[in-house]
Amino acid sequence: MNEKAISTSQARTNSLLKNVYLWMSAGLALTTVVAYLLASNKDLMYKMVSSGFVFALIFIQLGLVIVLSLCLKKLSAGAAIGCFILYAISTGLSISVVVSMYTTASVARAFLTTTLMFAGMSIYGMTTKHDLTKMGNIFVMALIGTVIASLVNFFLKSTLLDFGVSILGVIIFCGLTAWDTQKILQFSSTYGDNLSENDFVKISILGALELYLDFINMFLRLLRLFGKKNN
Repeated sequence: MNEKAISTSQARTNSLLKNVYLWMSAGLALTTVVAYLLASNKDLMYKMVSSGFVFALIFIQLGLVIVLSLCLKKLSAGAAIGCFILYAISTGLSISVVVSMYTTASVARAFLTTTLMFAGMSIYGMTTKHDLTKMGNIFVMALIGTVIASLVNFFLKSTLLDFGVSILGVIIFCGLTAWDTQKILQFSSTYGDNLSENDFVKISILGALELYLDFINMFLRLLRLFGKKNN
């Protein structure tokens, strides 16, 4: 491969990665604004919780993830962007309930800590020479285990189990951040030059969603572990 081809391929990889992080950052910004506005409006939040809409949001979010993950090929770039924006808004609505339970200082610390941990693991995913595929699969299975444990603990109400699941969750999403970052790089280096503009945007959205989910889940678990609740 000549220097020009290498330069073009590297530029495409960098462009995809840049797009992924731009969309992820935009999604996080939108989620933050929505969560802040709703958390500041106690009456509206009460109505949302008492009406059961907060539970409907769980199914909306699940449906959007399924659409973006499994039906991406059938979507237009505009539809993929719309689904991602809707997911960011619905997440902001749902986590506002959780965030409102903690002090502003606790939320800020959890967000800053998440940002630093996410950045570190993402950089590791970009630079490591090790294939993280096997570790990624292990993290996925461990994640399924924590979900089951959380469901069981819904009935047990064990503080110790809750603490352990939260700690494990932070570790899992740190690992998934590195793995997802490496997947984006590998996909870009393999298919980047052959992607149409429409597919380029859709892959950017999917990558942004994966990293967005890693960030949000890491943040919520850190907040649960170290956050100070309002009196």
